[in-house]
Amino acid sequence: MTIEGLTDFGMSEMSDEEIEGFLTSQSMGTLGLPTETEPYLVPMSYGYDGGSRLYFYFVVGNESRKAELASRAESASFLVYSAETAFNWESVRLTGTIRELPGDRRDHVEETAAPTWRPELFEAASESLGTRIYEFRIEEWTGVRHTGLPPGFYS
Repeated sequence: MTIEGLTDFGMSEMSDEEIEGFLTSQSMGTLGLPTETEPYLVPMSYGYDGGSRLYFYFVVGNESRKAELASRAESASFLVYSAETAFNWESVRLTGTIRELPGDRRDHVEETAAPTWRPELFEAASESLGTRIYEFRIEEWTGVRHTGLPPGFYS
């Protein structure tokens, strides 16, 4: 079923401005990186530049599957959602490219678009392990929301 088929039940597409506002107000999502078989999905905090880029901090040790997959990915996906109730939720799906930022761009990201929230575990781990910043360039986005009870709910 398409989104248009669900508008009678209270679902609506989000405008570009609504998507930007939603991405700005959130801080967590799920990064999807391609593998040979199924997508590699990992929850990530992110920073948003207010336009066309997200930024992720990867805490890496000797090995990092996430960094390995990101380095060879031609495209990636990112899903941000908020579900307050079964009748009040929003979801934005992004597709684009991901790459590690060179060291000379780190300072700019850390000043303007660093993730606003990171789990304490990763804060502590980043002090003893290496941290890399990855840039997700948004090529396409779609957003949907459902707010309020669907028509006929009380009938």
